[in-house]
Amino acid sequence: MSLSRAPRRALPAVVVLAAALATLTACSSDSKGKSGGGGDTNFVTNTGGIATVAKGERQAPNKLAGETLDGKPLDVADFKGKVVVLNVWGSWCSPCRAEAPNFAKVSKAYQGKGVEFVGVNTRDFKKQDAVNFESDYDITYPSFYDPAGKIILSGFPKGSLIPQAIPSTIVLDKNGKIAARSLMALDETKLKTMIDPLLAEK
Repeated sequence: MSLSRAPRRALPAVVVLAAALATLTACSSDSKGKSGGGGDTNFVTNTGGIATVAKGERQAPNKLAGETLDGKPLDVADFKGKVVVLNVWGSWCSPCRAEAPNFAKVSKAYQGKGVEFVGVNTRDFKKQDAVNFESDYDITYPSFYDPAGKIILSGFPKGSLIPQAIPSTIVLDKNGKIAARSLMALDETKLKTMIDPLLAEK
């Protein structure tokens, strides 16, 4: 009997999810800014490792909604009309700890200026570790609690700029479309270079 005719069993969803999560580069402290998602993309990566997409070629993310670390519902779609900075982080990640003070400072500097910051906490299976991290670094914006990475894996369509490392930062334009991505820890200057051009767009 041919092996190709043997019935195939579907893998449990949890196994598929775990395998997909394993493809994320944990705690990447350096990145060449390679595009993600496969296929023919129109990403432009500058020398700082920040990939961008021209305004007319951007894709909208899938649904980015869930529960925050403090147990409140959050849907990124509610921020349409503003630039949204999504930062994927974990309390266990050294580069995340290095960039956290920069995110805390820049998020406060842009308050009331049409920018919303949203964290995506992942792989912190003890929620209190993530809560302590935000307290230690004075992070005042909300973070999704996404220990298994479901939001990360389902929120970004194939062929778009996807978060492929921890930390990753994705910036959505005012129309809610994926405009820029970094796969490394960011200082204040690089973070602002991802935000300011999108704020200036008409």
